[in-house]
Amino acid sequence: MPPTASHPRGYRPVFAVREFRAVFAAHLLSLLGVVVCELALTVLVHDLTGSPLLSALTFALGFLPYVVGGTLFAGVADRYPARRVLVVCDLLCAGCIAVMVLPGTPVAGLLALRCLVAGISPVFTGTRTAALTDILGEGELFVLGRSLLRIVSQSAVLAGFGLGGLLLTVVAPRGALGITLVTFLCSATLLRCGTRRRPARARTADDGALLRSSLSGARQLFGDRRVRVLMLLFWVQPMFVVAPEALAAPYADAIGAGPAAIGLLMCAMPVGHIAAELFAGSRLSPRTRSRIVLPLAGAGLLPFLLYAARPGLAFALVLLTLAGAAAAYGIGLDRWFVAAVPEELKGRAMTLMTAGLMTVQGIGMALAGLAAEFVPVHLTLAGAGALGTLCALCLVLEARRAGAVPAGRESGGDRTARRG
Repeated sequence: MPPTASHPRGYRPVFAVREFRAVFAAHLLSLLGVVVCELALTVLVHDLTGSPLLSALTFALGFLPYVVGGTLFAGVADRYPARRVLVVCDLLCAGCIAVMVLPGTPVAGLLALRCLVAGISPVFTGTRTAALTDILGEGELFVLGRSLLRIVSQSAVLAGFGLGGLLLTVVAPRGALGITLVTFLCSATLLRCGTRRRPARARTADDGALLRSSLSGARQLFGDRRVRVLMLLFWVQPMFVVAPEALAAPYADAIGAGPAAIGLLMCAMPVGHIAAELFAGSRLSPRTRSRIVLPLAGAGLLPFLLYAARPGLAFALVLLTLAGAAAAYGIGLDRWFVAAVPEELKGRAMTLMTAGLMTVQGIGMALAGLAAEFVPVHLTLAGAGALGTLCALCLVLEARRAGAVPAGRESGGDRTARRG
């Protein structure tokens, strides 16, 4: 039986579902591949051109195509069987990496292939998230499964780049890209052999052309007041919370901290997020997790206001850890969102949500850097906290007015998951 509100059992029941174990293992491999690819490609482009700008652009291209792929191709997630979409996405990414490995591939080709991989990513992630509702049901197990994937992603921020950097000390960049190729192929194999084939959510004949289906789905989703405000709740806090990460180096310089401080400032929020989400998933009941969504969404950026006092390194780390912990509101918001979206639009909704999340983070980093050109860094961060809190509180009020808070949010019920 799934866990109930009165008897939370943590993450163990999720791993009892055979198909989820395959999805989880594939997620680990995909993350490994993406992290190694980003580092190796950045180093490779710098080696080939000697240009810091092109090297930085290579990394930035991981954000930019999300909005294009997530908007124009979101219909794929509902139009075709999920397993087929996931496997094809992995194989397409593997094909792109295979071309990158070839010694004759020019820099322009490397950048174009990087864009293509990033454009495929939101379709893959959105389809996988929607597929979790089939594998785990739409209740407690889905929430915990999503939480586990999110925790792994945050952990990759902490460990992935460090391990990737070590790898590049013993393997050439193209050799590292070869490892990425293997991880995508292994992920495709796991998803093909470890998950069941299920029919597509939407009928092709009803949905028409793919582009029209994608844009029509986006209009329907944003036309629904409840879905729209829930989507924005996923986006607004991350848009502002990335400011300290984007400005970690200038802030460390401003307070006279050494280079090691930059790494600490970059790691503090992921540490807070991972710890809080693990606690919420393993110790809090569904009812409690639902109750903390709006308070944490509205108040999560308040610690940034104390940057106005230009805190030293130790206090800044505390503030960042608190802000990271507030991001655990997503574990309750996931359940609200999946309950609000019609079944035939779930794939498109998850794809758009993922694409928007990555896009707003890229925008937030750019805006923070721009503001810091004219305003001291500590005041820029305090301003991000103030403006972000104002936007978040407006969304919290709108969520209540729009009836986006599920009437049955106090229930710990769940749909029975299909177990393998």
